[in-house]
Order: sequence, then structure tokens, then C-alpha cells
Amino acid sequence: QVQLVESGGGLVQAGGSLRLSCAASTRSFSTYAMGWFRQAPGKERDFVAAISWDGIRRNYADSVKGRFTISRDNAKRTVYLQMNNLEPEDTADYYCAGGRLTSVVAGQYNYWGQGTQVTVSS
Repeated sequence: QVQLVESGGGLVQAGGSLRLSCAASTRSFSTYAMGWFRQAPGKERDFVAAISWDGIRRNYADSVKGRFTISRDNAKRTVYLQMNNLEPEDTADYYCAGGRLTSVVAGQYNYWGQGTQVTVSS
């Protein structure tokens, strides 16, 4: 069983920045693709960003391209989401996920964190 724990969420003003972290319990972390998803109230869980096991491939939702950066540190068993130029539309619960594929589809990930809340005020 893999445990993922997100941290770094909070309340920021529009235009500000946050860095989310997701720490994994498993020594096999370096073999997993990792992704970030978010879910706003009353909406579906949407893809945000993903990174391959080796950090070579990264992809992003169109809504966050140029503003968010996903990265990972396999030695620390941690994946990050640097969020810059935040907008009120970014307000959501953010979840990290792990799986075999560097996928934009939530159902293709096997492991999920508990989520961390991000609120962006205007």
C-alpha cells in the first residue's frame, strides 16, 4: 500500500504563488508516474499536471500551462507543483496521484492523497 500526503495549500491573493508538495511512503516511488488533479465545489476532478517516473516527460492542462510547473525529487520521494500567477479559477482541492502511466486520466492512477485546499481570492 502506498500513502501520499499533500501539503502546501492555503489562501493566497490573485497573482500570488504556492508550492504544493506530495510525499510518498513507498520506496518504489521512483518507478511511478505522478499527477496532480483538482476538484472545485460541484465539479468533476480535473487533470492539472503529470510527470513521468524519470521526470523527463511533463504535461499540463491548457488552463495552467505557463503558470504551473510539476517536478519531482525521487531521492526525497516527493512530487511538487509550483503554482504561479494564481487566479480565482484555480481555487479547488488539489490531489496528487501515482500510477504506471503518465496520464491525464484520473482513473489510470492507482494511489491518491487526501488533498490539500487552495483558495485564491480576487
